[in-house]
Amino acid sequence: MPFEVRKIPFEHVTDTSGLEQAISGGAFRGDQIVGVVGKVEGNGGVNDFSRILADRVLRDFLVEHCGHTRESALKVPIAWSGGTDGVISPHMTVFAEVDGPAEPAHEKRLTVGQAVSVPILPEEIGRLDMLDKVADAVRQAVADAGIEDSADVHYVQTKTPLLTAERIADAHARGKMVALEDTMESMAVSNATSALGIATALGEIERPREDQIAKDLSVYSSVASCSSGVEQTNAQVVVVGNRLGVGGRYRAGHSIMEDNLDFPGIYRAIRSAGLDLPDRPIPEDLQGRVVNCFIKCEIHPSGRLRGRRQVSLNDSDIHHTHHTKGAVGGVAAAALGDPAVFVSVAGLQSGPAGGGSVAAIVDLG
Repeated sequence: MPFEVRKIPFEHVTDTSGLEQAISGGAFRGDQIVGVVGKVEGNGGVNDFSRILADRVLRDFLVEHCGHTRESALKVPIAWSGGTDGVISPHMTVFAEVDGPAEPAHEKRLTVGQAVSVPILPEEIGRLDMLDKVADAVRQAVADAGIEDSADVHYVQTKTPLLTAERIADAHARGKMVALEDTMESMAVSNATSALGIATALGEIERPREDQIAKDLSVYSSVASCSSGVEQTNAQVVVVGNRLGVGGRYRAGHSIMEDNLDFPGIYRAIRSAGLDLPDRPIPEDLQGRVVNCFIKCEIHPSGRLRGRRQVSLNDSDIHHTHHTKGAVGGVAAAALGDPAVFVSVAGLQSGPAGGGSVAAIVDLG
């Protein structure tokens, strides 16, 4: 069965009207939704309540309109990335397995797999125990997508827990020590642990040492897009790739941005997905065929960009993630001609240091 991929904007954090219209218009049925990835407008931090609210609203929607029970709705991977800094526009990308013939049968087309890990304990965040749980869930999602060759995996989105004061206290009450006690920094560390779990599961790297997590930036995944929050205690995993026999209109590809200004890296991902582009493309060359791009980014730890000094790491008023997200969001929106683009920070080990992974989904018709 082929997959439908639909980018849906929303006007406020509880807006489901676009999703309702897609369903009523016949794009897919509610019970066919297999995953959702989106941007919401909160602060992108530990206490980003917009993620919690959007997660609850969408899971309620699955129960009330899509035939799910509360238990089964919790098993649908939903990854909200908080923060629409700069020109980034709030939106969701919905993946659904739809009815239809598996045509064209002779070409690899987009497939999606999902999995939810066993619970991740606070003391496991930033450690190999969490990495292994994420890796196991990624392997399950790859199998669920029917992908046999890891080279056909182009995008892995995870949503994992981070540390809060309450979770740290819970670990201490059980006689356990956490890897760190800075709750904001735990977001990047959770993401890094997930990224290396993805890289391990896909054979991009050997299983790393624990002291490499969030520290050895020469080790990374080129297809990981990891987000963390307080919404769940499991790792939710969506795997997007290509395979024969599924048919459909869509194809995935990926590349990396070498740094925060590397907009050609976005076009490389689009070419990887199968869209022919001229040597020096502009947004008009995309002809509306790009469904969305999913980009991770991070400022280089040196505080330099192409040799020029950056000051965001020293900014005591605005966290450097906001600077980076707004800047890369502008680069991506300019490259695509669309501000509804998925740009997410805290991208340690999701791509090279100072850059990040880029996944693209294109409509081949």
